[in-house]
Amino acid sequence: MTTAELTGTVYLVGAGPGDPDLLTVRAHRLLGRCDALVYDSLVPREVLDLVPENCERHFVGKRRGHHSVPQPSTNAVLVKLAARHRCIVRLKGGDPFLFGRGGEEAAHLVKHGVSVQVVPGVTAGIAAPAYAGIPVTHRRAGSSVTFVTGHEEIDKRRPSVNWRSLATASDGLVIYMGLHNLPKIAAELEAGGLSAETPVAVIQQGTVAGQRCLKATLSDVAARTRSEGFASPSVIVVGDVVKEQVESCAPQPADVTMPIPF
Repeated sequence: MTTAELTGTVYLVGAGPGDPDLLTVRAHRLLGRCDALVYDSLVPREVLDLVPENCERHFVGKRRGHHSVPQPSTNAVLVKLAARHRCIVRLKGGDPFLFGRGGEEAAHLVKHGVSVQVVPGVTAGIAAPAYAGIPVTHRRAGSSVTFVTGHEEIDKRRPSVNWRSLATASDGLVIYMGLHNLPKIAAELEAGGLSAETPVAVIQQGTVAGQRCLKATLSDVAARTRSEGFASPSVIVVGDVVKEQVESCAPQPADVTMPIPF
């Protein structure tokens, strides 16, 4: 396939954390006119309903314990669609360049001569705590914050996330996709020097119906999330900013149900 045959533009669009009201104006506009849509697990039906009826749809979501669409297959789908359509929206939960593999997809598309544009989205690591009234930075409680994925298996031979080093590297941590590994993550953070009494918040289904927030300490958060039946998608906030929660200022979660991806 030559570059001349590739007529479409692929837009890597952030769908935000779930509440459709948090879509950017540009994302909303592109969804309303796209010819093809390639979307992930963390995109609620209410957002999918914004695309035209004749839009060609492709689901490429990844789910823990279920068959997942390999990344190379998703890359190939995007290139093929660019040869058949003018406006292709690659819709990702949150922001495409934050734990969304958007950088990999953009590089692949450019390598194959496909025009690509990035449309940033509101990330769940900021929005979910905000909808629970928790600021991820605060003048009294935290001037720095680290965003990190908790999806990586901690006991694999060469993990890329060094939790012990992260324990005291910044004032707070925001952990994505970390619920499954939370017992190991908490133990590693303690081993790295973080106090067992460090405040932790777990926000499930942030910004949408079913949102709930658990406040605990590093020593008991894993046991409490298990006993209280917390499930993904959840965002975990570690640090003194959790003490600054102001529930009365939190927005009302949207009447939207998020898919359960993991």
